[in-house]
Amino acid sequence: MLKIGDKVPDFKGIDQDEKVIAYKDYKGKKLVVFFYPKASTPGCTAEACDLRDNEEALKAQGYELIGVSADSVVRQKKFAEKYDLPFPLLADENHEILNAFGVWGPKKFMGKEFDGIHRTTFIIDEKGTITDVIEKVKTKEHAKQILEK
Repeated sequence: MLKIGDKVPDFKGIDQDEKVIAYKDYKGKKLVVFFYPKASTPGCTAEACDLRDNEEALKAQGYELIGVSADSVVRQKKFAEKYDLPFPLLADENHEILNAFGVWGPKKFMGKEFDGIHRTTFIIDEKGTITDVIEKVKTKEHAKQILEK
């Protein structure tokens, strides 16, 4: 997994509107990239809605937001429309971005082991350096975790 001080990989993906979103479009800006396991599940919905509800406060601090999961473009679109999410949600079905950030790997849930996305958020400065990594995401107050950094 990428850590504080690492440079952000030059990633790109397709968002819920089938638009290509590339890191190079955010150079010179502060960026929050949050990885979530599955669109429209309770934890991911709470997290995305908390970020949506606090978007103005995040933007006031200079942050842009991008969400990433392994969901399809169609599923991301339904998620974004149902919850009125105002930021790009990248559909990383091939796990290219997930692997570049190191958030795809073995997980345990209810005694079963499987590969999946580790809910993680990366805070990136204007120079493309990771300034913080939030691994213990509190889905209902995630914006507060970011704003307190």
